[in-house]
Amino acid sequence: MSLDFGPAVALSCRECGARYDLGPSFACLECFGPLEVAYSFGSVSRADIEAGPANIWRYRSLLPVPVDVASKQNMNPGWTKLVKADNLGKALGIRDLHVKDDSGNPTHSFKDRVVAIAVEAARNFGFHTLSCSSTGNLAGAVTAAAARAGLDACVFIPADLEQAKIAMARVFGGKLVGIQGTYDEVNRFCSELIGDPLGDKWGFVNVNLRPYYAEGSKTLAYEIAEQLGWKLPDQIVIPVASGSQLTKIDKGFKELIALGLVEDAPYKIFGAQALGCSPVSTAFKAGHDVVQPVKPDTIAKSLAIGNPADGPYVLDIARRTGGAVEDVTDAEVVSAIKLLASTEGVFAETAGGVTVGVLKKLVDTGQLDPSLTTVVLNTGDGLKTLDAIADDATPTAVIRPSLDAFRAAV
Repeated sequence: MSLDFGPAVALSCRECGARYDLGPSFACLECFGPLEVAYSFGSVSRADIEAGPANIWRYRSLLPVPVDVASKQNMNPGWTKLVKADNLGKALGIRDLHVKDDSGNPTHSFKDRVVAIAVEAARNFGFHTLSCSSTGNLAGAVTAAAARAGLDACVFIPADLEQAKIAMARVFGGKLVGIQGTYDEVNRFCSELIGDPLGDKWGFVNVNLRPYYAEGSKTLAYEIAEQLGWKLPDQIVIPVASGSQLTKIDKGFKELIALGLVEDAPYKIFGAQALGCSPVSTAFKAGHDVVQPVKPDTIAKSLAIGNPADGPYVLDIARRTGGAVEDVTDAEVVSAIKLLASTEGVFAETAGGVTVGVLKKLVDTGQLDPSLTTVVLNTGDGLKTLDAIADDATPTAVIRPSLDAFRAAV
């Protein structure tokens, strides 16, 4: 079988450095550490990137995908808006604030980015079925991408997810299986299924395809830098579920520096969690290097991973860059959703409420410098998590159709 992963040359263990041939593997055979994609980049210029399509394939020379990827049946996500958030910045006292709004992706979350890369890996390995364990957004992204690519789909979720996310995952076809348990239990089940004949020729995007899938998050780093005029932000606030997105944004920034595409300038990375599922934040504040698993209890279900695989790496990056990992209550999440919507017209899902809520807390506690260029991520559409603002699902007033009634009411 001939494999085409563009500039990718191997899989490398993040712990011991052992290298392996490119394949559907995710754990090191020497130390059981996680594997990630290693590259041999050629010459890459800003002009080459800017000449590419208005989606993540403009960065194909930095991703584990074939050179002709843009011509294939894929969802083509990315190049979402970087909103200059002057109104929100004024409300929070931040001079230069931007919202990277990934709700504009095809299934309205950043998960379309990572799944797009996983689809190309699945094609390379001859898989016929796409699968995943999901807290909601990923399930919809996988079933949509499978439909577009002509693959089968079977995805697994905790049975108590938001109805909007369940409906989105179902509408694209394939099978949607609810499991009575937490996301971590769903993920363990998927790991068992990989070793069973039932899972033969299945690509589990966040398990046996994880090294490739995770690389999709780098495109957030690339886009932010390009949209800022080929500059890195001074500070960025990123939601933490498994922690993979945060680690890959850091990897993307470092690659841009190494390739000479941006100036080698310092940046701070802040992680954001909901208090009801905040194992990484708890470890950061306690000065620990080990993340203790927790049982999630939060409205931010897309971040409800109690045993985050990349948690220790998030701690390392936050400390190395001078950032932090912070958390907010569910009430603060809801308040932040409303604040972002009322100042910038961006309706975030609960994960976006977490990042904006943490942003406010970081300013209030003096952990974030309000004079510096700051980016905060919104990773999904608020229409997926309407239950969070159910108390506002009523008109301001109900009146008879007359001016007198309106005057009396308003």
